Amino acid sequence: MLIRISLIIALVAGLAAAGLNLFQVRGKFEALKLDRDNERAQREQAQTELASTQQQLNQTIAQLKKVEGEIAGARKERDEAVATAETQSRRAAQLEEELKKTRIDLEDARAALASWNAAGIPVEQVKEVVQLNRRLVEQVEVQKEEIQALIRANARLTNELARLVGGSDHVVRLPAQLRGQVVAYDPKWEFIVVNVGEVHGLVEHGELLISRNGQLVGKAVVRTVEKNRAIANLVPQWKLGEPVEGDEVIPAHPAS
Repeated sequence: MLIRISLIIALVAGLAAAGLNLFQVRGKFEALKLDRDNERAQREQAQTELASTQQQLNQTIAQLKKVEGEIAGARKERDEAVATAETQSRRAAQLEEELKKTRIDLEDARAALASWNAAGIPVEQVKEVVQLNRRLVEQVEVQKEEIQALIRANARLTNELARLVGGSDHVVRLPAQLRGQVVAYDPKWEFIVVNVGEVHGLVEHGELLISRNGQLVGKAVVRTVEKNRAIANLVPQWKLGEPVEGDEVIPAHPAS
């Protein structure tokens, strides 16, 4: 009997020890499982962050390539503008010389006409001189117009070159004496049409102040320039009222 009791006690003690060991092993197993899950979550998070970083890097590289392309394009436009401006300047100088020569010829013809009149030269010869004088005057006017066109083109190219070099910080200077009026206004697209243009010295990207009876109405940036008119977009931050036909426009940055 004593032996049986001892065996039972030993068996119970063994089962208790086994249960305790099983409980400890199970706790360690759960801890290992938790560590594995945490490690897996951290690895997945790291992979996600790596993918996001790679995407951002690719976007940055693409943006850098785009900026490099834009810089290259701007440099090309600048070089072309410089070359064109130089050509226009040479042509203007050439026309100026031709104009001087034509004026000399005109003065000589007038002097000859005066001499012939004083000497009683026949009328037919006088008519020929008059016709020559008329042709010379017309030639002078044509050359003057061509020179003015070249001067305006050169100013436009100079302004565009300065804008390309200076970027958004460049301020376009317009003739201080420039004065015009609003002839039309589109409230939907927020632009005005003015009755001054290239012949008056107006160039693209120039800024105009709009006023009525001495009161500021707003400011507009010139976008399209024609010979005698231009289209300008209103600057929202400067809009103090609705422009109307007849409002006066003057340079926001007049040349000194």
